[in-house]
Amino acid sequence: MSRLAVVGTGYVGLTAGACLAELGHQVVCIDSDAEKIERLSVGDVPIVEAGLEDCVVAGIKSGRLSFTTELIVGVLGVDAVLLSLPTPVELDGSTDLSALEEVCRELGVHLRKETVVVIRSTVPVGTARRMPEMLGRSDLAVVANPEFLREGTAVSDFLNPDRIVVGSDDPQAAAMVVGLYEALDVPKVVTDPSAAEMIKYASNAYLVTRLSFVNSIAAVCEGLNADVDAVVKGLGLDHRIGSSYLRPGPGWGGSCFPKDTRSLVDMARRGGYEFRFLETAIAVNEEQFDRVVAKVGKSVGGALAGRCVAVWGLTFKAGTDDHRDSPSIAVIERMMAAGARVVAYDPMVAQHTDLLPSGLELAVDAISVCQGADVLVVLTEWPEFATVEPRAVFQALAKPNVVDARGILDLENWDALGFDVGSIGR
Repeated sequence: MSRLAVVGTGYVGLTAGACLAELGHQVVCIDSDAEKIERLSVGDVPIVEAGLEDCVVAGIKSGRLSFTTELIVGVLGVDAVLLSLPTPVELDGSTDLSALEEVCRELGVHLRKETVVVIRSTVPVGTARRMPEMLGRSDLAVVANPEFLREGTAVSDFLNPDRIVVGSDDPQAAAMVVGLYEALDVPKVVTDPSAAEMIKYASNAYLVTRLSFVNSIAAVCEGLNADVDAVVKGLGLDHRIGSSYLRPGPGWGGSCFPKDTRSLVDMARRGGYEFRFLETAIAVNEEQFDRVVAKVGKSVGGALAGRCVAVWGLTFKAGTDDHRDSPSIAVIERMMAAGARVVAYDPMVAQHTDLLPSGLELAVDAISVCQGADVLVVLTEWPEFATVEPRAVFQALAKPNVVDARGILDLENWDALGFDVGSIGR
């Protein structure tokens, strides 16, 4: 058992802290947000993440998980400090490391020289080797240990990972971090810190290129009257390709993909390479938002000005309350800019409403949002949307127009009732 401090209790930090306690370690989670720490201390988890609250409650009951706002108190006597701090990306693609730098300045004065500093945040390649400068210490071992968690399945991803990546110039520190995951029977990739940092960026860059690729294939299918569902099925059965991340949709987004791809393009440029391949994937994604808006406009006769659009879904994916860089928001903003009145419903609509576009109206359920609307647009794949009674939707809409950008509706059933249903690639 190791004694650990996790600095930052967002999706990444809180999941890591709770799951490491589940694996038997003694963990204290630290955050400057007093209200959040007060809630977490009694097992009240302020974010939506499957299984996370149960994991937190179990950790508290076992005595292996605790919470504090006191950074220095929290790190006293620990074997390792795991940094899970926000690293947002600026408009030019550069990464803002100010939160990491601020914490490091404070930590450097107080950590024992035996303490291992572990970077869980996604940081530019080379950051781990800059950490002694940030910490003001050359005697502390630093390890890059990037996370590969998907929001909505973060607990499962942590406890059942594809691999553990550990990068350090200190073999003993690397071995210590590998030991934290001894209970997980998965490959452990031990490498240098820059390679470890790059693995995270390369993984996300590859995934977004698959998503942009399949949306491009869907556009070709529409032009040639081919069914993209059949195409994707046949494509995914090739063992060289596989079926993951080949589902057409309104575009990709979320808290990681957009910022990590912009950051990698920026890093590549600084390193002397124009990453046109990835730049194209990003551009295709922006075009996808516009394609969805064009579909919605076509469904109501061409112009969105003065039209009422009902939207199902605000979060960037189902299973989370996070709508940072959500494709749904990107599409909504474009429709509103075109003069549409937009009313939206999402099961997590009560969360983070301050981040929603100004002028967006909210409804309380999947039927009321459709009342009097000229078209319904499905933008998040919440399971409840697939089970809504289409007759009730038909009665609520002013016109039976639907654009299913997530491909979750039973088209034959909806078509049979008289809906005019548009979709991606079908």
